[in-house]
Formats: sequence, structure tokens, C-alpha cells
Amino acid sequence: MDLSLRSGKRLVHLDLKGAPPRIGYLLELIQVFADLGATGLLIEYEDMFPYEGELKVIQCKAQPPYSRKEIMSIQEAASSRGLEVIPLVQTFGHLEFVLKHEVFRKLREVDYCLGTLNPHCDQGVKLVQEMLRQVMELHPKSTSLHIGADEVYMLGLGEESKQWLSAPGHNDHQLFLSHIIKVAKGIRKRVPKLNLIMWDDMLRSMTPKIIKESGLVGLVQPMLWDYSPVLDVDNTVMRMELYKSAGMSQQWVASSFKGSTTVHTCVTCTQRHVDNHLQWLKVASSLSAGIELQGIALTGWQRYDHLSVLCELMPVSLPSLASCLQTLLHGGFTEEAQKKVYDKLGTVEIEDTERLPSRMSFVGAKLAELIVKLISLLESAEVRNFPNSMFVRGWFTPYHKQKKIISPLIAQQIKTQAERIIDAVDIMVQEVRKEMHLLYSDYTAQEWLDQHVSPVLEPLQILLRDIESVLNDVGFCTTSVS
Repeated sequence: MDLSLRSGKRLVHLDLKGAPPRIGYLLELIQVFADLGATGLLIEYEDMFPYEGELKVIQCKAQPPYSRKEIMSIQEAASSRGLEVIPLVQTFGHLEFVLKHEVFRKLREVDYCLGTLNPHCDQGVKLVQEMLRQVMELHPKSTSLHIGADEVYMLGLGEESKQWLSAPGHNDHQLFLSHIIKVAKGIRKRVPKLNLIMWDDMLRSMTPKIIKESGLVGLVQPMLWDYSPVLDVDNTVMRMELYKSAGMSQQWVASSFKGSTTVHTCVTCTQRHVDNHLQWLKVASSLSAGIELQGIALTGWQRYDHLSVLCELMPVSLPSLASCLQTLLHGGFTEEAQKKVYDKLGTVEIEDTERLPSRMSFVGAKLAELIVKLISLLESAEVRNFPNSMFVRGWFTPYHKQKKIISPLIAQQIKTQAERIIDAVDIMVQEVRKEMHLLYSDYTAQEWLDQHVSPVLEPLQILLRDIESVLNDVGFCTTSVS
């Protein structure tokens, strides 16, 4: 049993770059997070922050960003429950929400990669600094800031970077570190006592000597992330020890309670994420005394990046979050931990539609149940395999349509089955839409349906249109193949 993760900070990550909750639901969620054992929030606003001035262009256009008043109400709700608020602002990679705009296109490292900033452009650094200034100005009580810096793809491939790297003694590590140090020093100059955190993945290939001599030590604390249920404990411990030897003894770790299974997962598997936390407990219990583990961020990704589809929504993920938090608090997914989750939410696992409890009591429980049932129907063999069913493959192939040889009897049978499936899905979709409207914007509801329902229904709808066309074609020949 490890005390550092039981007694350290437990931050729930809010990824607002997709499916941002209505403010009323978000404020309710904050109360739930506190009840479940969280001690803070790691909030990634992206384009849902009310940027002003030159940055107003990066505000979300599909739905209004949170207002300044709402941003303050989020912090007040968190403060009322003793939760710390740490903003997360990307400053190097994953800047798609900024660099996708034509006005900032010239700031990309390479034109075809919307996420990575050109580190040689002074305007880019000023842009990032202004983003940080505006966010921190609206978070006056926050003592920590996460500056992102993960997955800086294509770094070094821009023309300016290639020229810089051609100079003797220059390398990719220095290119990355020089930008992060510049950003960190800039915000520290404005807020001297601000604690800075960054994702660690871009540091993993660096030696302790490179990190130590770069000037990064003392400026930021690394947050090691790994969301795998079979996380490699020994390798992770070794990496943390290497960071310590570089002078970075204060470290964070990051797990996942949703949004890390597949890019299009809709229903969260509690056990997968509990297993991830059990591995992190093993890591924490194996660290040397010199590593000062600050806490853990339980990430809940809503998209893999700004342009990808939506992952699991919060209502279907609360049982996973609750189970993960209680696993940390109890040092394992013990009977007592499971009982705490049951008492609060009514379930620990939402995947099994056959055993969904009727007493699920958490905010958003009805939407969670409807989504699980809808996804179960969409992923059923009958729906998925219908375009390749015996009757379609046997009597309604492209060949049959081209040659105009069809059995009206079987065509009618295919039509009846397709209509039955589509009607059943439509009924559930309307229920989901109605319930989702209470917690999310109409735009989010439509986006989720377009991304996760339409791709499954489309082949059936096309098939149905073809069948109806055939049956309505009075000149359609039903001659023999021979």
C-alpha cells in the first residue's frame, strides 16, 4: 500500500475541447468529484476559454465558450469543496485549436501539421505568452499551471528548424528545451511563485545530463503519463529515478479514467482503468525516498486531439472515475472501495447492459444508461453484419442490381428487416438526444450522433434506398440469371 498516492493530490482532468458540459451540469460534476475523493481539478479549456483581443478568433465557433463569469463560478464551486484548480494550456504541441486559423497559419512548424508551433518565431512565443497571461488573469487564486508540451510532432522539420539544426552543437533536444525554457521563464517573470508542470514524454529520450545542463531544472515539474492497464512498472520507476538524478525530484504522474482506450470508444470499461491505477500504485511504492511525488492527475480525455471524434462522455465514465479514485484512496480496488462507489453511484461498471442497475443515482445516470443501450444495439451482430447478411449477399449484390435480376419477395424481406433496425435505432436516438440536451449543447448532441450513430446507420440507409428504388422501378426485370 502506497501512502504517497493516497495522501497526495488527486486531480480530475476536465478536457473541454470536446463536449463541454452545460455550466449547470459542470458545477454539479464538481460536487460529485469532491464527494468521490478528488482534491483538485486540472482544467484544459482549449477553445472554450473566453480569450479576448487578438486571441478572440480562437474561441469556439460551434458553441459559445464559457463566459468570464462562468469561469469564475467554476473556481468558486471548486473552492467551496476545497478543490485546487490548475489550468492546462498547451504551449508547443497540440495547438490545433490555434494554428488551424488562417491568421496564425504562418506560425506552424510545418504547414501540414496544425498542432506544432514554430519555436523560432517570436510572434509564436508572444502568442503563447498572451494565452497564458489571459488564463492566469482569470485564475487569480491558482498557484500552479500546466503548460502541456506533449507530443510535439514534426519538430525540427520546418525550414527554420532545419537551418538551426545544421549548426554545430545543435540538436532536437536543445530545440525543444529552449522553447519550453523561454515560455516557462516568461510566465515566471509575470507570476514569480507560480508552480509549473509539463508532460514528460518529450523528455524521455534525453539523458539526465542534457536535462540538467539545459536550465529546465527548477523551472518545471514533469508529469509522467501512462494510461495502459499493463503499464511497465520497472521502466516507469527507472524513468522517474533518471529525472531525479537530473535534479527534478518533484514529480507528478498521470493516469486515465476515460478517453484512452480507442479514439472512438463510447462506453468506458471500469476494470481497464482501475488496472491502470493499480499499476501506478505499484510504481509509487517502488520509488526511492528522494523522489517527491506531488500527486496524480486522473485524465479524462474527450478527444485524442482537437480534430478527432468524441470519446466517452462524462456520464458513462463516472463509475470508472469513482472506482479509480477509491482505488487510490484504499490502496487497491478492495471490497470497501467498491462499496464506496456503489453507495455513491449505484454501480462500478456500466458496460454490461444486461446488469445495468435500476438504482444508478448519479447526475447523468439516465443518459449513461441510454448511451450504453444504444451502443450495444449499434454494435450488435444483427446491425453490424446486416449489409453482409445471407439475403443481401445472396440476392441483392451489385451484380444483381447491375443485371436487374432480383427477387421482389426477398427484396421486400430485406426492406422489412432494414426498416425494423433503423426504426429501433431512431427511437433510441431520440431518447438520447432529449436527455443529452439537458447536459450538453445541441451542437454536442448532434456531433456525437453524427460521429457514432450515422456511420453505422449509413450502410443500412443506402441499402434501404436501393431496395426501395428497385421495388418502385416498374421496368425492373426479374428474369432468370441463366
